[in-house]
Amino acid sequence: MELTLRTLAMPADTNAAGDIFGGWVMSQMDLAAAIRANERCNGRTVTIAANEIVFKQPVKVGDTLCVYTAVDQVGRSSMVIRIEVWARRAYTAQREHVTQARFTMVAVDAEGKPRPVDAV
Repeated sequence: MELTLRTLAMPADTNAAGDIFGGWVMSQMDLAAAIRANERCNGRTVTIAANEIVFKQPVKVGDTLCVYTAVDQVGRSSMVIRIEVWARRAYTAQREHVTQARFTMVAVDAEGKPRPVDAV
């Protein structure tokens, strides 16, 4: 797993209960999956699926969200990106595994049509 994205959870990202909204966390996961997939295929990708998302712990305002990714599978035009998200709790060194998922990304050309993933 490689650290792909780090960001700070801010008050504007909270739900009605005061925790960071799960949709915001999913958005960060999607960004990290796109970064990793774009680098792997040397071009543009799109998300076609987000699977097995499991929220284990809440994210709080002030936490640093650390999103790690790994390329698990590469097909003709698609890739499966495994994602783990850890929160470094505000003002501490404590880190907690907060969620994980598998995102499927497809390499696309300039017209948005699937294209082969470049060889490594």
